[in-house]
Amino acid sequence: MERHTRAWSRLARHGLGVVVVAGAAAAVAACSSSHRAATRRSATTTPTTASTTAGPPPALPGGVGPLTGLAADPAVARRPALVVKLDNAPKARPQAGLNQADIVIEEKVEDGVTRFFTIFQSHDADPVGPVRSARSTDIALVTPLDHPLFAYSGTNAEFQKLVSAAPLVDVGVGADPGAYGRRGDRPAPYNLFTSTSALYRRTPGSAKPPPPLLPFRPAGQSLTIGAGLAPASSVHIEFRGAHITTVVDFAWDGGAGVWRRSEDGKPHTDTAGIQVTPKNVVIEFVDYVDTGLRDRSNTPVPEGKVIGGGEAWVLTDGKIVRGRWSKPSAEAVTTYTDAQGAAVPLTPGQTWIELPPPGSATTR
Repeated sequence: MERHTRAWSRLARHGLGVVVVAGAAAAVAACSSSHRAATRRSATTTPTTASTTAGPPPALPGGVGPLTGLAADPAVARRPALVVKLDNAPKARPQAGLNQADIVIEEKVEDGVTRFFTIFQSHDADPVGPVRSARSTDIALVTPLDHPLFAYSGTNAEFQKLVSAAPLVDVGVGADPGAYGRRGDRPAPYNLFTSTSALYRRTPGSAKPPPPLLPFRPAGQSLTIGAGLAPASSVHIEFRGAHITTVVDFAWDGGAGVWRRSEDGKPHTDTAGIQVTPKNVVIEFVDYVDTGLRDRSNTPVPEGKVIGGGEAWVLTDGKIVRGRWSKPSAEAVTTYTDAQGAAVPLTPGQTWIELPPPGSATTR
């Protein structure tokens, strides 16, 4: 505990307090020569936010999902966001619920393993899993959602203090064990599943819908504006660690109007065998630094610096806009702008937000 206290005191000196945003300074190896031949751009993260002309996305009319820009049942559009932490270690695949989520944020955890910060609001999913533990990166991600329900399967004592102090409704397995069950066809800890309906039963009467996190174009409208707008057919991302590398690819399918996700060289499908195909992919390059904590295998536990600003790539409608991300505080909604500071409007539908270290992605 003394080591943990020293570590969190060190983080607090960076002005992060309860919403610490730190992470392991991840060394990212160079991509293969074929990927270097692609249109590679280095990405940097700055500790302060660059000024932009874009503010938070405007409120959407009633009956529109605030996280997708699509028509939704009015009652559903008024319910709070539900965040479920899903594992993405190789033994955790395939997952359930990824294709029903409104937004999925992929964050780096120990070594080169990733985990999903999965946001539901306009659709339900049964089952959802495997559910895994929270990370301190989650606190700044959850804060703008206006007290969402937060589902997870525990965490270490230091991170639990952050979760308990955060503006959220705890529906983790410790708070609501009856909403979870373990499947017999998977080994623990990769077998804990739940459902959105079971978790939404804990919705408090004061719950509010989340604010819009992203701007959307009208349905059917192509992206024709944006400083630095260019065609894009694919993006390649590597979450590198000392022993494990999670390799992620999104390939544009113009006929379907989606980005087809692959992982470690194979199509990323859910438990129903359906490939993950978001309408939008946002690459938000963030630094990771060491929290000073270790997991059970003595591997450093990182935290992503998602407060501040840095380089961002927005992929939508078969195009890429290279610009910036900005989040001046834990409470602020992250904005994604082009090189001139204008917001980049997305295609209505599901969005995946990737949080790789700088320099670890290439596009074609």
